[in-house]
Amino acid sequence: MNITIISVGKLKEKHLREAEKEYLKKISKYFKLRCIEVADEKAPVNLSRVEIKKIKDKEAKKILHYIEDNQFVIALVIKGEILSTKMLASKIKTIDCEENRNIIFVIGGSLGLSELIIKRANFNLSFSRMTFPHQLMKIILLEQVCRLCRV
Repeated sequence: MNITIISVGKLKEKHLREAEKEYLKKISKYFKLRCIEVADEKAPVNLSRVEIKKIKDKEAKKILHYIEDNQFVIALVIKGEILSTKMLASKIKTIDCEENRNIIFVIGGSLGLSELIIKRANFNLSFSRMTFPHQLMKIILLEQVCRLCRV
């Protein structure tokens, strides 16, 4: 199974980078996982809706550069479907076994994901109705991917 995580922005804090490294080491025993970080756009305070859309669309174009037509894209969005770990594992196994497609998870930046990505996604996933920092979300996703190895 091949899984790619595309995220906007780099992990800056040392403890998050260390957590990422540890999860990648654990996951590599089970399947191939690749992490791609695209540069986030500068977002000054007090942006208009139009400015926010422009920034998110610029980030989306960078993300879409790494996505091929035949890949199964899972966008992490607050309004997505909430699944248990077992349900997510089942969905991933179905995509891998029945559809034989590479899976890409996409994590947006501090402003969220562009509609361009949400529309391209094959599935919209939410881990919670709460908002999390996008850097922490990457670690939470890695934890769930790690659990997929054991379910």
